[in-house]
Amino acid sequence: MTPELIHAGLGWPVAGTLAALSFVASFITVAFGIGGGAVMLAVMAVLLPAAAIIPVHGLVQLGSNAGRLSIMLGHVQRAVIPAFLLGAIVGVAIGGSMVVQLPAGAIQLGVGMFILWSVFFRPPGFMRNSSSVTGVLSSFLTMFFGGTGPFVATFVKAQGFDRMGHVATHAALMTIQHLLKILVFGFLGFAFSQWIGFVALLIAAGFLGTVVGRQVLTKINEKRFHLLLNAVLTVLALRLIWSGGTGLMSG
Repeated sequence: MTPELIHAGLGWPVAGTLAALSFVASFITVAFGIGGGAVMLAVMAVLLPAAAIIPVHGLVQLGSNAGRLSIMLGHVQRAVIPAFLLGAIVGVAIGGSMVVQLPAGAIQLGVGMFILWSVFFRPPGFMRNSSSVTGVLSSFLTMFFGGTGPFVATFVKAQGFDRMGHVATHAALMTIQHLLKILVFGFLGFAFSQWIGFVALLIAAGFLGTVVGRQVLTKINEKRFHLLLNAVLTVLALRLIWSGGTGLMSG
């Protein structure tokens, strides 16, 4: 494989920066429950061509979540998966079929406000009780916004799993969602082949971050874990609200 295929024409400084960030992002997601995917998306939005941001981010996150799932498979709460899968299929199908893209700012505002609600108030019934509804809404949004990990985390958080169950189940649901998203983008004609080497580099770095982060996760007590999870969700939500609001005003 030539160097150009590994850094996808972006150059080694950009590829190296994103590889290091992939390590850090995976560490954050495993150790604190959520947040790495949003960090990756924010930086990719600056460094990658606009048309490649969502599909390439999705492919990297597929590899990252699949790696996390592989080493935590025994902790997955499988009961929520079938309904989520069905909902996710519906969500990506609807999102992929839409011709006009929804305003990114409006989506960011809505997701950010919903996350804040889930942290400081009791999540609404449809999020606590329906993995299928969560699958539809989050998978629809991921076709336009990309980083819906915090949205799915609100559902997982409401189930009251322990910290290992939370991280493992969230990884399983996000693996499903990103896989479906990649299939739809491939069907729509996105050329993933030119990004394979670059994505493989980021996935490898992310897997190392997952291994290190898992060691931290096993040492965090339940109360501290949920405090950290709420703190990370709050910061992400405020960032989404700020980005969405400024985007709508500038637009």
